[in-house]
Amino acid sequence: MADNPGSLPGTMQAMVMTRVCDLLQDDSPLEPRKLAVPQPAADEVLLAVRACGVCHTELDEIEGRTPPPHYPVVPGHEIVGEVIAVGTEVKVLRIGTRVGVGWIHHSDGSADENLSSAFTATGRDVNGGYAEYVCVPERYAYPIPEHFSDSEAAPLLCAGAIGYRALSLTGLEDGQALGLTGFGGSAHLVLQLCRHLFPNSPVFVFARDQQAQTFARQLGADWAGHTEDQPPQPLQAIIDTTPAWTPIVHAMANLRPGGRLVINAIRKEDADKEALLSLSYHDHLWLEREIKSVANITAADIREFLQVAADMQIHVEVEEYPLLGANRALTELKRGTVRGAKVLKVSSATA
Repeated sequence: MADNPGSLPGTMQAMVMTRVCDLLQDDSPLEPRKLAVPQPAADEVLLAVRACGVCHTELDEIEGRTPPPHYPVVPGHEIVGEVIAVGTEVKVLRIGTRVGVGWIHHSDGSADENLSSAFTATGRDVNGGYAEYVCVPERYAYPIPEHFSDSEAAPLLCAGAIGYRALSLTGLEDGQALGLTGFGGSAHLVLQLCRHLFPNSPVFVFARDQQAQTFARQLGADWAGHTEDQPPQPLQAIIDTTPAWTPIVHAMANLRPGGRLVINAIRKEDADKEALLSLSYHDHLWLEREIKSVANITAADIREFLQVAADMQIHVEVEEYPLLGANRALTELKRGTVRGAKVLKVSSATA
């Protein structure tokens, strides 16, 4: 039973996933529905959702690469909301606090909780933020720095925080060259993060379209070219945020001996999987080049990154949509050019 539930409405507007579909064939993967407002468990808080980012992982859910365990489900895991009710065992968060929620909904609380079998994902295993209200365990709700608006904060909860984890997994040292393959919601934040944490490291961006390349240069990239281009120098590390396989092969060719490719993706699409047949042990893997994946995220990643992002006043480029415009945001993410991050404005509240 929640404390101070106030006069909450009985129902809420939500965008609901009911099936797997191909977003190149179906431009309405989600259905608008009225659902009952959830009630927080003893260790949970109830949030009035203000904004929710639109992440590529939602495409993986909708297209069946990481499908929900049950239907219907409300997607969305880059959530900013206001605490409006608390469970009886909630100890710190208070009504009125603005908090964020990421991909991790719950886990075992260990240092490796992102790898645990207890890991459950927001917006896949449980209902997420494409709705007016959502519940989350207190441990996995994070106060949002005042510097950021609701829409600016939303992408920080996943695109930014998982980018922070990916950058840490590169093992990069200041002065070593970093490459970013794909330049969307996560990479545009990682570029700025690298500039802050490793000011002497040149950053090279690989992107399919010229608009993304131009945007990368505007944010301080030392060089920007096509995915298949060769950069001016071999790179110590590359972070891949694309859904494709072809960039993997080209990225490995651009690593210096001993370099590391970090793949920041929950799943990869199969359309160009045959590109892996061109992977050469001698040209791409030999001389101790390595590949490492990013698996989910921890609560510590999100807390740490939010503080770093506030300290450096990171710039978050966003395009806003109404909640009922979720299908348009998703299909544009799948089919079109992306500049920064897409965000659903769920309520009229402002930070």
